[in-house]
Amino acid sequence: MEYAHLFECFMLVCFGFSWPLNVIKAYKARTAKGTSLAFILLIITGYIAGISAKLINHQINYVLAVYFINLAIVMLNIFVYIRNKRLDKKAVVNKEVKEENMNYTYSLDELINPMGKSSKEEKNAVILLGSGSDRDIPVQSLGKEFKFNFKIYNKSAEDFSLAIASQYFMEKIAPLSPEGILIHLGAGDISLCINDSEKFDKLFMDLLSRIRQSNKKCRIALVSIANPKGDKTISVANRHIKAIADAEKCSFVNLENVKLWNPQATKAAVDFAYNMGLNTRKPLRDVAEILYSYAYNASLEKGTTNTNSVAG
Repeated sequence: MEYAHLFECFMLVCFGFSWPLNVIKAYKARTAKGTSLAFILLIITGYIAGISAKLINHQINYVLAVYFINLAIVMLNIFVYIRNKRLDKKAVVNKEVKEENMNYTYSLDELINPMGKSSKEEKNAVILLGSGSDRDIPVQSLGKEFKFNFKIYNKSAEDFSLAIASQYFMEKIAPLSPEGILIHLGAGDISLCINDSEKFDKLFMDLLSRIRQSNKKCRIALVSIANPKGDKTISVANRHIKAIADAEKCSFVNLENVKLWNPQATKAAVDFAYNMGLNTRKPLRDVAEILYSYAYNASLEKGTTNTNSVAG
């Protein structure tokens, strides 16, 4: 029986280890956003039930003490939550006052940046490099909604071709020293791939080489060209892109699976990890699924099922 108590105690210690970290993280965050009060109350209810079972069975020992310690730490989350709620309300009031006193210069900045993009872009961010309608993907808003633990910027451009990709990267993206980049190019180079596949491959490889010269540790993901109608020429180009991704050890994201992606399930998992105090770096494949699921659903709302409108 003593071993049973030891194992139960070990289980409680392991289970409760993340809660002190969660309290510290929530306290430093100074906001209740992303914290679920219902989740905390559910955990507290579970501990109370465990303590009640111990008392009913007259099992008054060190294991019961661990139950009380865990319960106390979890309950600290409630006090931090209440404090953060007050800070959130205060922040809203301050924001309203600031907006009322907003000067003309700030208003002009909003007119210049209607998408709400920050004029000061930070280094070590993740970059979306695409073309066409990729420009309309609100990466920063999605990053906030899905709690990306990194900055993300959209550097897509209209009528982008592989011929200018390397130069564009060096001029517009390399100064930001990105730690990750999603590349969604090739839709405007289908004829090049069919007529001169070696040049198509070389232009892709040159771009990847420039990226790695800029940052050897940069994460890279290649996104396939949308092909909802099963066009054979697009399929050929996608096979080349996948082969390049495999050869260069990059992630490959296949847009043919866009209908199967479930960003809400991903969001639920992210929220759970956030509440437990976990702060893992999101894989580029998951980032791509979130961005292009949004783009796909946006295209459906516009009354079109053509995912080329989603993906350039």
